[in-house]
Amino acid sequence: MLAVTILGNNSALPAFDRHPTSQVVTLNEHLFLVDCGEGTQMQIAKYRIKRSRIHHIFISHLHGDHYFGLMGLITSMGLLGRDHELHIFAPPALEQLIDLQLKAGGTLLPYSLIFHPLEEGILMQEDKFEVSCFKVFHRIDCWGFIFREKKPPRKLDGEKIKEYNIPTSFYEQLRWGKDYTTTDGVSISNELLTDVSPKGKSYAYAADTIYNESIACKVTGVDLLYHETTYLDELRERAAKRFHSTTVEAANIANIAKVNKLLIGHFSSKYEKLDEFERETRNVFPNTDLAIEGVTYRI
Repeated sequence: MLAVTILGNNSALPAFDRHPTSQVVTLNEHLFLVDCGEGTQMQIAKYRIKRSRIHHIFISHLHGDHYFGLMGLITSMGLLGRDHELHIFAPPALEQLIDLQLKAGGTLLPYSLIFHPLEEGILMQEDKFEVSCFKVFHRIDCWGFIFREKKPPRKLDGEKIKEYNIPTSFYEQLRWGKDYTTTDGVSISNELLTDVSPKGKSYAYAADTIYNESIACKVTGVDLLYHETTYLDELRERAAKRFHSTTVEAANIANIAKVNKLLIGHFSSKYEKLDEFERETRNVFPNTDLAIEGVTYRI
C-alpha cells in the first residue's frame, strides 16, 4: 500500500486551524515523515500516527514552517523511550542546528540519530521501494521527494503453475523472470507461467517552488503529485516574487508531467476558505484534491 496522510497544509503561519507543512507517507509497513512544521508532533498524536514506526524523516528545506517542529519531535521520541535509530535526510546545515540545540540543552538522546545530507538522486533503496530526491526552485536550496514501490516484473499465472506442477519454493524466482527447469532437465519458459505485472505505485512531493516546467520532467507519470499552491492565480506576480506557485501553475505541471492525480497544499494564511483553490485547479487539471489535514489519500 502507498498512501499519504496530511498533518499540516498551511504555509508560513498557522491559521484557521491549519498547520505548517507536514505529511506521513505510508509504504507497506514503513512510515516516512515528510517535513516537520511547528506542531507536527501534536498532529501525530491527534491522528494516532505511531511515531515508533517512523524511522526516516525527510526535510525539504530550512524555512521554519518545514522544520521548526523537528527538535520537539526528536526529543519527545527520546523521552518516550525510543531505542532504535532514526534517519534524517535534509540540507547539510540542519545537522549543525540539531547538534547545537542538543548541546545547548545538555540533551543526550537514548537512540542513534543518523544524518544524511540531501543530494539529487536515490536516497535509499530496498527490495520493495526506493526514495529519491530532486531540486525545486525556491529562495534557498529546496528539494522534492519521490517514493516508489518496486514490484517484481512478472505476475504468477495460477492455472499454468498448477498445470506444470511448479513448486512453491520457485515462485519468487518466477516473479523475477527466471525460467523453470524440471528434475528431468526440461526448461519451461517464464512467459508460459507468468504475465507482466502492473508497475509499482509512486508519490511525488514537490516542496516550495516557483513555477518551473523542468519539475514536470522529474515527476513524469507518477500516480500522485503533491505540488504547492500558496496563492490563487490572480496573485501570480506575488507568487513569483516570493518563489511560490499558484493553482493554475500547479495544474499546468500536473498536465505536462501526465500524472494521474494532483494534491495541492501550502495555502497562504490570507485565505480562510479553500474552495476557490479547488475550483481553479480543477478547471485546468480535473483530477485534483485539496490536501486536507487528517485525510489519508490512498494511491
